[in-house]
Amino acid sequence: MFITRPIGQTEMLDQAPQNRAGTRGLSRPAQLRSLLFSPDLSFLMEAHCGLSAKIVEEAGFAGIWASGLSISASLGLRDNNEASWTQVLDVLEFMADASTLPILVDGDTGCGNFNNVRRLVRKLGERDIAGVCLVDKLFPKTNSFLGERQFLADTVEFCGRTRAGKDAQTDSDFCSVARTESLISGYPMDEALRRAEAYHAAGADAILIHSKRSDFAEIAGFMALWDGRCPIVVVPTMYYSTPTATLRTTGASEMGASGFSNPLVVSQWTTATSVIALSAATTARTRSGGIGWFSATSTTPPNRPILDAISAIRRP
Repeated sequence: MFITRPIGQTEMLDQAPQNRAGTRGLSRPAQLRSLLFSPDLSFLMEAHCGLSAKIVEEAGFAGIWASGLSISASLGLRDNNEASWTQVLDVLEFMADASTLPILVDGDTGCGNFNNVRRLVRKLGERDIAGVCLVDKLFPKTNSFLGERQFLADTVEFCGRTRAGKDAQTDSDFCSVARTESLISGYPMDEALRRAEAYHAAGADAILIHSKRSDFAEIAGFMALWDGRCPIVVVPTMYYSTPTATLRTTGASEMGASGFSNPLVVSQWTTATSVIALSAATTARTRSGGIGWFSATSTTPPNRPILDAISAIRRP
């Protein structure tokens, strides 16, 4: 299971960064697949440019989450598919050149329909990108934390996007992650499970489940019902104070029967502070070899300032 984790807590992550010895010699897609199916709790770190990608590697993380929000914000744009997919590809190419780590791309909706997804996956493969995460929303997407009850894509149509991406990949290890916004958009748990099962059956290697609640209960409930059918990716943007031990214990007890005993954590940093924070992180290793995570005195969720700024931008 992947977890995107924001800065905003003082907890020391005793398993981040990871020892990459187990993935050395593998292709980047194979490295990401190894992390996805690892029995251990694993962490990825957000990056949005060549410099931040390099810092993530120097900090010792096992992989990179190329955040759509952060890439858009770094270009001065809203998280609304205002950056074209070719502009995003340019950024990813710099990131791949600057680092040897596997990169999981926040691919939003796939830039359109199944034909767009097919072309996107081919172009990602040409740049040695390890995987893509697609979300079951309508194009252009709206940031998950803006508004209530956003419309979701038709399940059958999104399954078509997922299958198209799998058919287009040129490396068998390339990872496809299907992200459902059912819970964060206010739909019931049954709908989230129905969509996750359909996406997995369509070929998704892993499922990303999202929530806007400030506690881990909703995600834990999903994991219990999902019962380890495939790896799960979670994004604790709002429940960022959840202890790593809780995530590890939940994963071990509820996914272990199927071999997916622990989650992979993708760390989400706000664009404005990521380079500074990551630089500080490299000098803040704990005695166990992990990285110290520091926050300001404010308890505001780390992404909230960016989200507020994005929502305040007026259309021309």
